[in-house]
Amino acid sequence: MKVVLFCGGLGMRLREYSDRIPKPLADIGPRPLIWHLMKYYAHYGHKDFILCLGYGGVAIKDYFLRYDESVSNDFVLTGGDKRVEFFHKDIQDWRITFVDTGAQSSIGERLRRVRDLLKGEEAFLANYSDGLSDLDLGSYVESFLKSDAAACFLSVRVPQTFHIVHADQDGHATKLEHVSESALRINGGFFVLRQEVFDHLGPGEELVVEAFQRLIERRKLVAHQYDGFWQSMDTFKDKIQLDELAARGPAPWQVWLR
Repeated sequence: MKVVLFCGGLGMRLREYSDRIPKPLADIGPRPLIWHLMKYYAHYGHKDFILCLGYGGVAIKDYFLRYDESVSNDFVLTGGDKRVEFFHKDIQDWRITFVDTGAQSSIGERLRRVRDLLKGEEAFLANYSDGLSDLDLGSYVESFLKSDAAACFLSVRVPQTFHIVHADQDGHATKLEHVSESALRINGGFFVLRQEVFDHLGPGEELVVEAFQRLIERRKLVAHQYDGFWQSMDTFKDKIQLDELAARGPAPWQVWLR
């Protein structure tokens, strides 16, 4: 299946880390976030990627045009620098399509602008490109394809340290509940979409706001409840946490190392 990666946003909440690179290029260990995500999909056999570019698109193109296999793979060097023999390679069997979908486009508009590249696909995968998971993608996709839904996404717990405040009418606190222990759940992305989704997505509209609301009304949207590992990279603190997990290795999302 083709994998659409939305990687053109401004990444404002991570600008404290760097205002020079887009969020998908923020490093986790020696490789950027987007590489970890693509390795995850490739592990399950999905190696045909469509990158929806916007802010920082040139930097993302440049990263892959100058891709250095030696950064994450062992190799043998012989004859000085004349011959390099890699034990393994990461992206030699990947197909990556780079599409400028606009600096200010919504997620829905970015998806619309690559629609022609998805012709002939019964279903395809899509991702916000700002988070990682250890989700069993094979089982997840198989379950979706057996349904009559047009779209599916992960429903995950809120991974924050805040507390929800419960209070009575007089303002007296009655309970402090850690948000991760509450019934609250959020959209964690990792979409599986059928072509039908385009029938409910108009020009300039948001995928989740307008299109998904129409699918909800038709009972065509599945929220897959998942309580395994899922972590977004929204802030510099999130980046540090992912760095620490990768340093201990293998990190939960690195299914290709298991």
